[in-house]
Amino acid sequence: MSEVNESAAWKGEFAGLLDEDVGKVNGYSYSYSAADGGIPAAGEGGDWRFQVAEFAKGAAEMSVEFGKGVRDVVRQSVLREDSVIVRKFKGPCLKIMGKLRFLNEYLPEDRDPVHSWTVIACVWLVALAALIVNITETTTPLVKKMKVHPTSASHILLPDGRRLAYQEQGVPADQARYSMIAPHSFLSSRLAGIPGLKGSLLQDFGVRLVTYDLPGFGESDPHPDRDLESSALDMLHLSYSVNITDKFWVVGYSDGSKHAWAALRYIPDRLAGAIMVAPMINPYEPKLTKEERRRIWGTWTIDTWHYLSLGKWDRALVKDRIFEDFWQRDVEESVRQGNAKPFVEEAALQVSNWGFSIADLKVQNKHNSRGILALLKSVYSPSEKRLSGFLGPIHIWQGAEDTVVPPAMSDFVHRVLPDVMLHKLPYEGHFTYFYFCDECHRQMFSIVYGDPQGPLLPKEDHTPIEEEEGEEENKEVIFSDTAADNENVSTLA
Repeated sequence: MSEVNESAAWKGEFAGLLDEDVGKVNGYSYSYSAADGGIPAAGEGGDWRFQVAEFAKGAAEMSVEFGKGVRDVVRQSVLREDSVIVRKFKGPCLKIMGKLRFLNEYLPEDRDPVHSWTVIACVWLVALAALIVNITETTTPLVKKMKVHPTSASHILLPDGRRLAYQEQGVPADQARYSMIAPHSFLSSRLAGIPGLKGSLLQDFGVRLVTYDLPGFGESDPHPDRDLESSALDMLHLSYSVNITDKFWVVGYSDGSKHAWAALRYIPDRLAGAIMVAPMINPYEPKLTKEERRRIWGTWTIDTWHYLSLGKWDRALVKDRIFEDFWQRDVEESVRQGNAKPFVEEAALQVSNWGFSIADLKVQNKHNSRGILALLKSVYSPSEKRLSGFLGPIHIWQGAEDTVVPPAMSDFVHRVLPDVMLHKLPYEGHFTYFYFCDECHRQMFSIVYGDPQGPLLPKEDHTPIEEEEGEEENKEVIFSDTAADNENVSTLA
């Protein structure tokens, strides 16, 4: 009996040592039952959760201390100045780090470069490991079989012997009030054009739209040595071949805008202006400020998941069946030739040296005297006109929620080209304003072309026809007979 009393007394003393606030701070409540002499018992499920949490904290602390110990051992034994490894690899490593030091400019100013690049390297290793696991363990086909559709494009023969595939929409050439040429974006084809654009809208504004396949895409022959200048020349030859005698508007969307920028640079005297939606520039443009680079690369590196994902408006559009069918047909046409080289060349063109800067272009603005002075200067110096890149108005539409082309790119264009007309779209993503939006397309045409005036009237040919004398005599005889017959008929009546 005495042993029982002693045990109960000991339990009571132990319970008195516990601080009742400890359980409350950690989010667990402890109750004391009379049956066990006041020993604290965890609430329902609280005991094992508390133990798991404490075990995880302890394991994390031990791992950190273990890592610090390993680091100290490595520093003291391997990374000493007199070690063989340091003597052999220190020099080459310092040279490589010196050459790659410019990459630190793309990091936030408040971040330690060593810490940042360590995190980036770890993320890439984890992503690579995940890709390897998915590739090796998957049991479902990764690539959906694509259809090869019958050829449907028209073709022109370029001076170097290549074929260029194109298609036309809208009014005929002799009735076109405005002509537009649209190079397509990456993983696309001539079928894209302005997706969802209705023929009735083209008729209302008298617009003729010509789209074509870039070299190696769709039905166009590849060009092994192509660059942005050759791309502009392809557009020039296409305009003459399809009978565009007046100046035309160039349309650029996403990364396909680099071909529009090339046309503005190399063939400005053939352009009436440019229409661009979410235009992408060279991310290595030398005239970008440090803040602009941080905003651009921040979308693609620091905010990687936002770059890989779409905005909420774009996600809603992608789920649409019409968009899905159109996208699949366009992609199937772009990879018709089964050659990956044109896609690699297109991606390389985006980030390589363009041979010019967007800031070198001179935009015409009727409300700006600088445009008039530049026009007069170009009249007296035609060669300087081509070099300066003097051209017509440029309209840019940029969605504020675009996670593919950062809005900072359009802000840069507007900074270096103040005469550019930048239309900011607060609630639009990368696809929503350009794809299958009748109201958006009409708004764009109204801003650029004004009120719809319809197509031009067909021109009548008033050239007199020269005829031989024998034919004239025959016609006179026939005319006299016909006149006599008519008189007879009228008399009988």
